Amino acid sequence: MARKTVSIIYTGGTFGMRPSDRGYAPASDLGALIRERTPEIGADTMPAYELSEYDPPLDSANATPRHWYELASRIRQSGDRFDGFVVIHGTDTLAYTASALSFLLGDFGKPVIVTGSQIPLCEVRSDAQLNLISAIQAIATGRLEEVCVCFGRHILRGNRTTKVNATELDAFASPNFPPLAEIGTDLRFGEGNALPAGAERLGDSAPDYRDCGIAVLRLFPGIPGALVDAMVDTGIAGMVLRCYGVGTAPTSDAGFLASVKRAIDAGVIITAVSQCQEGSVSLGRYAAGSALLDAGVVSGFDMTSEAAFTKLHALHALGLAPARIAALMQENLRGELTAT
Repeated sequence: MARKTVSIIYTGGTFGMRPSDRGYAPASDLGALIRERTPEIGADTMPAYELSEYDPPLDSANATPRHWYELASRIRQSGDRFDGFVVIHGTDTLAYTASALSFLLGDFGKPVIVTGSQIPLCEVRSDAQLNLISAIQAIATGRLEEVCVCFGRHILRGNRTTKVNATELDAFASPNFPPLAEIGTDLRFGEGNALPAGAERLGDSAPDYRDCGIAVLRLFPGIPGALVDAMVDTGIAGMVLRCYGVGTAPTSDAGFLASVKRAIDAGVIITAVSQCQEGSVSLGRYAAGSALLDAGVVSGFDMTSEAAFTKLHALHALGLAPARIAALMQENLRGELTAT
Protein backbone atom coordinates (compact mmCIF):
# COMPACT_ATOMS: atom_id res chain seq x y z
CA MET A 1 0.00 0.00 0.00
CA ALA A 2 1.34 3.42 -0.97
CA ARG A 3 2.39 5.69 1.85
CA LYS A 4 -0.21 8.38 2.51
CA THR A 5 0.72 12.04 2.23
CA VAL A 6 -0.45 14.78 4.55
CA SER A 7 -0.35 18.55 4.21
CA ILE A 8 0.29 20.35 7.51
CA ILE A 9 -0.75 24.00 7.39
CA TYR A 10 0.48 26.10 10.29
CA THR A 11 -1.71 29.17 10.55
CA GLY A 12 -0.36 30.25 13.94
CA GLY A 13 -1.45 29.96 17.54
CA THR A 14 0.01 28.71 20.80
CA PHE A 15 1.36 25.55 19.13
CA GLY A 16 4.31 27.36 17.53
CA MET A 17 4.70 30.29 19.91
CA ARG A 18 7.84 31.09 21.85
CA PRO A 19 8.38 33.07 25.06
CA SER A 20 8.93 36.82 24.80
CA ASP A 21 9.15 39.70 27.28
CA ARG A 22 5.43 40.22 26.70
CA GLY A 23 4.39 36.58 27.09
CA TYR A 24 4.06 33.91 24.42
CA ALA A 25 4.21 35.41 20.94
CA PRO A 26 3.86 34.03 17.39
CA ALA A 27 7.08 32.72 15.89
CA SER A 28 8.07 31.40 12.48
CA ASP A 29 10.08 28.34 11.33
CA LEU A 30 7.83 25.78 12.98
CA GLY A 31 9.36 23.11 10.73
CA ALA A 32 12.68 23.22 12.56
CA LEU A 33 10.92 23.04 15.92
CA ILE A 34 8.83 20.04 14.84
CA ARG A 35 11.92 18.19 13.64
CA GLU A 36 13.58 18.89 16.97
CA ARG A 37 10.69 18.19 19.34
CA THR A 38 8.52 15.72 17.39
CA PRO A 39 10.82 13.69 15.13
CA GLU A 40 8.35 10.79 15.34
CA ILE A 41 6.22 12.24 12.56
CA GLY A 42 9.08 11.65 10.15
CA ALA A 43 9.09 7.89 10.79
CA ASP A 44 8.52 5.54 7.85
CA THR A 45 5.43 4.19 9.61
CA MET A 46 3.82 7.65 9.50
CA PRO A 47 2.39 9.35 6.43
CA ALA A 48 4.81 11.59 4.58
CA TYR A 49 4.13 15.22 5.32
CA GLU A 50 4.68 18.61 3.79
CA LEU A 51 4.57 21.67 6.04
CA SER A 52 3.54 25.15 4.96
CA GLU A 53 3.45 28.15 7.28
CA TYR A 54 1.59 31.42 7.34
CA ASP A 55 3.99 34.34 7.21
CA PRO A 56 3.51 36.02 9.56
CA PRO A 57 1.73 33.52 11.83
CA LEU A 58 -1.82 34.48 12.76
CA ASP A 59 -2.95 34.79 16.34
CA SER A 60 -6.40 33.21 16.18
CA ALA A 61 -7.89 36.11 18.16
CA ASN A 62 -7.19 38.17 15.03
CA ALA A 63 -8.82 35.68 12.65
CA THR A 64 -11.70 36.98 10.54
CA PRO A 65 -14.15 35.25 8.18
CA ARG A 66 -11.87 36.17 5.29
CA HIS A 67 -9.26 33.80 6.72
CA TRP A 68 -11.72 30.87 6.57
CA TYR A 69 -12.32 31.41 2.87
CA GLU A 70 -8.63 31.80 2.07
CA LEU A 71 -7.83 28.62 4.02
CA ALA A 72 -10.63 26.66 2.33
CA SER A 73 -9.40 27.79 -1.09
CA ARG A 74 -5.83 26.84 -0.21
CA ILE A 75 -6.92 23.35 0.80
CA ARG A 76 -9.03 22.90 -2.35
CA GLN A 77 -6.21 24.00 -4.63
CA SER A 78 -3.86 21.29 -3.34
CA GLY A 79 -6.51 18.65 -2.73
CA ASP A 80 -5.24 16.31 -5.44
CA ARG A 81 -1.75 16.17 -3.95
CA PHE A 82 -2.60 14.95 -0.45
CA ASP A 83 -4.64 12.30 1.30
CA GLY A 84 -5.53 14.66 4.12
CA PHE A 85 -4.82 17.97 5.77
CA VAL A 86 -3.86 19.02 9.28
CA VAL A 87 -4.52 22.64 10.12
CA ILE A 88 -2.61 23.91 13.17
CA HIS A 89 -4.61 26.77 14.63
CA GLY A 90 -4.88 28.89 17.75
CA THR A 91 -7.46 27.59 20.20
CA ASP A 92 -9.41 30.81 20.79
CA THR A 93 -11.29 30.70 17.47
CA LEU A 94 -10.45 27.14 16.43
CA ALA A 95 -14.08 26.00 16.69
CA TYR A 96 -15.16 28.80 14.35
CA THR A 97 -12.59 27.85 11.73
CA ALA A 98 -13.40 24.14 11.97
CA SER A 99 -17.12 24.86 11.63
CA ALA A 100 -16.57 27.22 8.71
CA LEU A 101 -14.37 24.75 6.82
CA SER A 102 -17.06 22.07 7.13
CA PHE A 103 -19.42 24.28 5.15
CA LEU A 104 -16.94 25.96 2.80
CA LEU A 105 -15.35 22.68 1.72
CA GLY A 106 -18.72 21.10 0.97
CA ASP A 107 -18.17 17.73 -0.72
CA PHE A 108 -14.35 17.80 -0.50
CA GLY A 109 -14.34 14.18 0.69
CA LYS A 110 -10.93 14.16 2.39
CA PRO A 111 -10.09 14.50 6.08
CA VAL A 112 -9.25 18.00 7.27
CA ILE A 113 -8.24 17.89 10.92
CA VAL A 114 -7.89 21.10 12.88
CA THR A 115 -5.67 20.97 15.94
CA GLY A 116 -3.50 23.14 18.15
CA SER A 117 -2.27 23.12 21.71
CA GLN A 118 -2.68 24.73 25.09
CA ILE A 119 1.08 24.65 25.76
CA PRO A 120 3.62 25.63 23.07
CA LEU A 121 5.64 22.90 21.42
CA CYS A 122 8.85 24.58 22.61
CA GLU A 123 8.03 23.83 26.25
CA VAL A 124 9.27 20.70 28.03
CA ARG A 125 5.72 19.61 28.87
CA SER A 126 3.44 20.30 25.93
CA ASP A 127 0.26 18.79 24.52
CA ALA A 128 1.30 19.84 21.02
CA GLN A 129 3.18 16.63 20.20
CA LEU A 130 0.32 14.25 20.96
CA ASN A 131 -2.29 16.42 19.25
CA LEU A 132 -0.24 16.58 16.06
CA ILE A 133 0.71 12.89 16.04
CA SER A 134 -2.88 11.82 16.72
CA ALA A 135 -4.20 14.02 13.92
CA ILE A 136 -1.76 12.55 11.40
CA GLN A 137 -2.42 8.99 12.53
CA ALA A 138 -6.17 9.57 12.26
CA ILE A 139 -5.72 10.53 8.62
CA ALA A 140 -3.62 7.41 8.06
CA THR A 141 -6.51 5.17 9.16
CA GLY A 142 -8.64 6.24 6.21
CA ARG A 143 -11.68 6.35 8.52
CA LEU A 144 -12.40 10.06 8.20
CA GLU A 145 -13.72 12.08 5.27
CA GLU A 146 -14.78 15.31 6.93
CA VAL A 147 -13.58 18.33 8.88
CA CYS A 148 -12.67 17.33 12.43
CA VAL A 149 -11.04 18.69 15.55
CA CYS A 150 -8.33 16.60 17.19
CA PHE A 151 -7.55 17.78 20.67
CA GLY A 152 -6.70 16.05 23.93
CA ARG A 153 -8.49 12.72 24.21
CA HIS A 154 -10.97 13.14 21.37
CA ILE A 155 -11.51 13.59 17.67
CA LEU A 156 -14.70 15.61 17.23
CA ARG A 157 -16.87 16.63 14.30
CA GLY A 158 -15.65 20.11 13.42
CA ASN A 159 -19.03 21.82 13.30
CA ARG A 160 -20.13 20.25 16.58
CA THR A 161 -17.14 21.57 18.49
CA THR A 162 -16.86 24.40 21.01
CA LYS A 163 -14.11 25.51 23.37
CA VAL A 164 -15.13 24.74 26.94
CA ASN A 165 -11.99 25.30 29.00
CA ALA A 166 -9.33 27.99 28.86
CA THR A 167 -6.62 26.09 30.75
CA GLU A 168 -7.22 22.32 30.62
CA LEU A 169 -5.66 20.12 27.95
CA ASP A 170 -9.09 18.75 26.99
CA ALA A 171 -10.14 22.22 25.93
CA PHE A 172 -12.85 21.27 23.45
CA ALA A 173 -16.09 19.35 23.63
CA SER A 174 -18.94 18.31 21.37
CA PRO A 175 -21.92 18.75 23.72
CA ASN A 176 -24.67 17.41 21.47
CA PHE A 177 -22.85 14.81 19.39
CA PRO A 178 -20.58 11.88 20.35
CA PRO A 179 -16.85 12.01 19.57
CA LEU A 180 -15.84 10.51 16.25
CA ALA A 181 -12.95 8.81 18.01
CA GLU A 182 -11.42 8.42 21.46
CA ILE A 183 -7.65 8.82 21.80
CA GLY A 184 -6.10 6.35 24.21
CA THR A 185 -3.52 3.65 23.70
CA ASP A 186 -5.02 3.51 20.21
CA LEU A 187 -7.63 5.42 18.20
CA ARG A 188 -11.08 4.02 18.96
CA PHE A 189 -13.59 5.11 16.34
CA GLY A 190 -17.29 5.23 17.11
CA GLU A 191 -19.92 3.64 14.91
CA GLY A 192 -22.89 5.32 13.28
CA ASN A 193 -21.40 8.82 13.36
CA ALA A 194 -20.84 9.23 9.64
CA LEU A 195 -22.23 12.16 7.75
CA PRO A 196 -25.88 11.55 6.79
CA ALA A 197 -26.33 9.79 3.47
CA GLY A 198 -27.55 12.14 0.79
CA ALA A 199 -26.91 15.25 2.86
CA GLU A 200 -27.11 18.32 0.69
CA ARG A 201 -23.71 19.58 -0.38
CA LEU A 202 -22.79 23.20 -0.57
CA GLY A 203 -21.14 23.04 -3.96
CA ASP A 204 -17.95 21.61 -5.42
CA SER A 205 -15.83 24.68 -4.75
CA ALA A 206 -15.38 27.06 -1.86
CA PRO A 207 -17.46 30.23 -2.42
CA ASP A 208 -15.60 33.49 -2.75
CA TYR A 209 -15.41 35.61 0.36
CA ARG A 210 -18.25 38.06 0.85
CA ASP A 211 -18.57 40.60 3.63
CA CYS A 212 -21.87 39.11 4.72
CA GLY A 213 -22.32 40.87 8.03
CA ILE A 214 -23.38 38.14 10.48
CA ALA A 215 -23.91 39.06 14.14
CA VAL A 216 -24.34 37.14 17.39
CA LEU A 217 -26.58 38.48 20.16
CA ARG A 218 -26.82 36.81 23.54
CA LEU A 219 -30.05 37.55 25.39
CA PHE A 220 -29.92 38.90 28.92
CA PRO A 221 -32.64 40.05 31.32
CA GLY A 222 -33.81 43.51 30.38
CA ILE A 223 -32.26 43.47 26.91
CA PRO A 224 -33.53 46.48 24.93
CA GLY A 225 -34.90 46.04 21.45
CA ALA A 226 -32.70 48.96 20.45
CA LEU A 227 -29.75 46.56 20.46
CA VAL A 228 -31.37 44.57 17.68
CA ASP A 229 -32.17 47.77 15.79
CA ALA A 230 -28.59 48.98 16.17
CA MET A 231 -27.22 45.73 14.75
CA VAL A 232 -29.60 45.89 11.80
CA ASP A 233 -28.54 49.50 11.16
CA THR A 234 -24.97 48.26 10.59
CA GLY A 235 -26.21 46.36 7.54
CA ILE A 236 -26.10 42.80 8.84
CA ALA A 237 -27.60 40.02 6.73
CA GLY A 238 -27.99 37.43 9.49
CA MET A 239 -28.04 37.07 13.24
CA VAL A 240 -27.53 34.20 15.67
CA LEU A 241 -29.85 34.85 18.60
CA ARG A 242 -28.59 33.03 21.68
CA CYS A 243 -31.84 32.37 23.50
CA TYR A 244 -32.64 31.01 26.93
CA GLY A 245 -33.19 27.28 27.37
CA VAL A 246 -35.10 25.66 24.53
CA GLY A 247 -35.55 28.95 22.70
CA THR A 248 -37.33 31.53 24.82
CA ALA A 249 -36.92 35.30 24.82
CA PRO A 250 -38.56 38.32 26.53
CA THR A 251 -41.46 38.31 24.11
CA SER A 252 -43.76 40.08 26.59
CA ASP A 253 -41.60 43.11 25.83
CA ALA A 254 -43.46 44.51 22.84
CA GLY A 255 -40.55 46.74 21.90
CA PHE A 256 -38.08 43.87 21.79
CA LEU A 257 -40.40 41.66 19.76
CA ALA A 258 -41.14 44.53 17.37
CA SER A 259 -37.40 45.01 16.81
CA VAL A 260 -36.99 41.33 15.98
CA LYS A 261 -39.90 41.51 13.55
CA ARG A 262 -38.50 44.64 11.87
CA ALA A 263 -35.17 42.92 11.39
CA ILE A 264 -36.78 39.89 9.76
CA ASP A 265 -39.00 42.06 7.57
CA ALA A 266 -35.82 43.82 6.42
CA GLY A 267 -34.43 40.46 5.22
CA VAL A 268 -32.21 39.60 8.18
CA ILE A 269 -32.17 35.83 8.82
CA ILE A 270 -32.37 35.31 12.59
CA THR A 271 -31.49 31.84 13.82
CA ALA A 272 -32.18 30.82 17.41
CA VAL A 273 -29.71 28.67 19.32
CA SER A 274 -29.55 27.94 23.03
CA GLN A 275 -27.28 29.56 25.56
CA CYS A 276 -27.09 26.13 27.18
CA GLN A 277 -24.27 23.89 26.01
CA GLU A 278 -26.47 20.82 25.82
CA GLY A 279 -29.96 20.33 24.42
CA SER A 280 -31.89 21.67 21.47
CA VAL A 281 -34.03 24.68 20.64
CA SER A 282 -37.74 23.96 20.32
CA LEU A 283 -39.41 27.27 19.59
CA GLY A 284 -42.95 25.99 19.90
CA ARG A 285 -42.61 24.49 23.38
CA TYR A 286 -43.34 27.70 25.30
CA ALA A 287 -45.34 30.79 24.42
CA ALA A 288 -42.19 32.87 24.88
CA GLY A 289 -40.64 30.87 22.05
CA SER A 290 -43.72 30.60 19.86
CA ALA A 291 -43.77 34.38 19.57
CA LEU A 292 -40.28 34.25 18.05
CA LEU A 293 -41.46 31.56 15.65
CA ASP A 294 -44.44 33.68 14.64
CA ALA A 295 -42.13 36.63 14.02
CA GLY A 296 -40.09 34.55 11.57
CA VAL A 297 -37.14 33.41 13.68
CA VAL A 298 -35.82 30.03 12.48
CA SER A 299 -34.67 27.23 14.74
CA GLY A 300 -31.02 26.29 14.93
CA PHE A 301 -31.97 23.15 16.88
CA ASP A 302 -28.84 21.88 18.68
CA MET A 303 -26.23 23.76 16.65
CA THR A 304 -23.39 25.43 18.46
CA SER A 305 -23.21 29.18 18.18
CA GLU A 306 -20.04 28.74 16.11
CA ALA A 307 -21.78 26.41 13.66
CA ALA A 308 -24.81 28.66 13.27
CA PHE A 309 -22.61 31.72 12.74
CA THR A 310 -20.37 30.11 10.12
CA LYS A 311 -23.25 28.36 8.37
CA LEU A 312 -25.08 31.67 7.96
CA HIS A 313 -21.89 33.14 6.55
CA ALA A 314 -21.36 30.32 4.06
CA LEU A 315 -24.96 30.35 2.83
CA HIS A 316 -24.95 34.10 2.32
CA ALA A 317 -21.63 33.83 0.47
CA LEU A 318 -23.33 31.52 -2.02
CA GLY A 319 -25.70 34.35 -2.90
CA LEU A 320 -28.84 32.40 -2.03
CA ALA A 321 -32.21 34.08 -1.56
CA PRO A 322 -33.19 34.80 2.07
CA ALA A 323 -36.04 32.27 2.00
CA ARG A 324 -33.65 29.57 0.79
CA ILE A 325 -31.11 30.45 3.47
CA ALA A 326 -33.79 30.30 6.16
CA ALA A 327 -34.84 26.85 4.97
CA LEU A 328 -31.27 25.51 4.78
CA MET A 329 -30.46 26.79 8.26
CA GLN A 330 -32.96 24.23 9.53
CA GLU A 331 -31.55 21.34 7.48
CA ASN A 332 -28.70 19.03 8.41
CA LEU A 333 -26.19 19.84 5.66
CA ARG A 334 -22.88 18.70 7.13
CA GLY A 335 -23.82 16.85 10.30
CA GLU A 336 -24.09 20.10 12.23
CA LEU A 337 -27.56 19.61 13.72
CA THR A 338 -30.17 17.12 14.76
CA ALA A 339 -33.63 18.29 13.78
CA THR A 340 -36.24 17.62 16.47
